[in-house]
Amino acid sequence: MVIQHNISGMNANRQYGMTTVSQRYSAEKLSTGYKINRSADDAAGLGISETMRRQVRGLTQASSNAQDGISLVQIADGALNEVHDMLQRGNEISVKAATDTLTDDDRSYINEEVKRISSEIESIANKATFNEILIFPPDGAKVGHESESTVPDIYLQVGSETDPENEIGIKRYSLSAEAIGIDGVNTATRQDSLEAIDKFKSALTNVSEMRSYYGSIQNRLEHTIKNLDNTMENTQSAESSVRDTDMAKQMFNFSNLSILSKAGESVLAQANQSNSGVLTLLS
Repeated sequence: MVIQHNISGMNANRQYGMTTVSQRYSAEKLSTGYKINRSADDAAGLGISETMRRQVRGLTQASSNAQDGISLVQIADGALNEVHDMLQRGNEISVKAATDTLTDDDRSYINEEVKRISSEIESIANKATFNEILIFPPDGAKVGHESESTVPDIYLQVGSETDPENEIGIKRYSLSAEAIGIDGVNTATRQDSLEAIDKFKSALTNVSEMRSYYGSIQNRLEHTIKNLDNTMENTQSAESSVRDTDMAKQMFNFSNLSILSKAGESVLAQANQSNSGVLTLLS
């Protein structure tokens, strides 16, 4: 029996300290919901988790970008729908003006309405904006998505990585009278009215082509959003398996450590009393 060193007490204290540290880490995981709270917990797992988090947040924003693109396209289609209606009206009254049962005075009244149709179409083009971005620029754009244009496309970033496939460009067209082919339209005479019919027919074809293009873009964006949301969900699930705490397992571990801690306290107390027998020998 020695009194200079209490080896059993030292051992009990060391084991108790280890249990206390483990218990503290377990409590931290339960309170935060994460099994990785610092790089020391799992350096490799932390790196993988942060990469996945970047992808999830990027995909979430990409999905929002695509939704904004749909909103822009819907504004464009709504404006073009009104233009379609006005062009149909212009065609209708041009046909009316082309009959010889009307006088030139009658045609002049029709011609006034034709002029108003042209100016109103350009007015609609100037008001169709998304986030203060003009969808139908006044100059530089041609009708038809195969035509060359000096007006830049509107590009949407629909991915979390820098890849050309993660960009969707939305073309912009001009809705000016010249661009859609109704510049100089008048119904002053029967011959003018016949020419106006052809111009309105051509303009209707041009606008239909534009609406078809925007419709195809909306369909593409809707499919893109579905794919992004699916990828995001699966990536989030994978990140969760790396980073999140299994609460049931951790509760079991915490309970076990609590029992060990109580037992360690008891053993340490007994170890500290182990040298008290020396007093008996000295008495």
